[in-house]
Amino acid sequence: MTLAQLRHLLSLAETGSFSKSSKALFLTQPALSRSIQALEEELGLPLFDRSGRRNELTPFGRQVVERARQVIDGANEIKATGQLLSEGRAGQVRLGMSSGPGAMLMTPLLRRMATQHPGIRIEIARGNTELLTLALRERKLDALVVDARSLKPAPDLATEVLHEMRGAFLCRQGHPLTSRQQAASFAELAQYPMASTPLSDEVARILMGIYGPQAHPDLFVTLQCDELHSLIEVVRSSDTVLLAIRQAAPDLAEIEMRPSLNAMARFGLVRLSGRTVTPALQIVRELMHELLHD
Repeated sequence: MTLAQLRHLLSLAETGSFSKSSKALFLTQPALSRSIQALEEELGLPLFDRSGRRNELTPFGRQVVERARQVIDGANEIKATGQLLSEGRAGQVRLGMSSGPGAMLMTPLLRRMATQHPGIRIEIARGNTELLTLALRERKLDALVVDARSLKPAPDLATEVLHEMRGAFLCRQGHPLTSRQQAASFAELAQYPMASTPLSDEVARILMGIYGPQAHPDLFVTLQCDELHSLIEVVRSSDTVLLAIRQAAPDLAEIEMRPSLNAMARFGLVRLSGRTVTPALQIVRELMHELLHD
């Protein structure tokens, strides 16, 4: 049986007339008659008693009509839900964020969902890129926002919406390094506690290429944490120096370096290749375009 046949059944049960129902359904009367007859043959029992001009439901027909209404109501709800999903007014998105983009995106994204898209459920998981990628592959997350430099290339991963943002060494306002008349060397920087989120091998190569072997993160980072907000709070209240995206902490002072630090983070939206994208993910894309820039 088909949904069309069930709709034909409900219409005929309401009107009791093939002629009236055929007009309401925009069908010819013979086509409607064939549809009801085919349904009766499939079910094995008559649905209507045809007496005169009025077609009345049989006892079995009344049972079928009751179940048919439930099926049609469910189908209508599914259709309505699909419409809401396509319009971004319902659904859910499960998003993983690494420390850098999470510091800039998480609170604004939650605020936007609460104020502009209250019908959408959002779940955000924080962690390092390796663990988030594992959760994505296990279908526990729909997408990730991470630094593409820390992502191992793989054929099952699709990365899009890349945003480059400048990295910098940051400190509190009034830090001893900010009163200098000339740019600081890496050796001078290393006299202070150094904080950072976990850095990728590519970033380590860039740092060592600029400042030498002593700039490997395993050697100079003394405070490492996945939560960038916590590191920023430490830097605001101490002489600790932070290596992070400049825009992640606009209130901190940027330390001028000798030679200068020419390093960019590349934030991307990552999902599994070939998987259907939830429409709610467009909201994340839009916010990335708005916020992930210097």
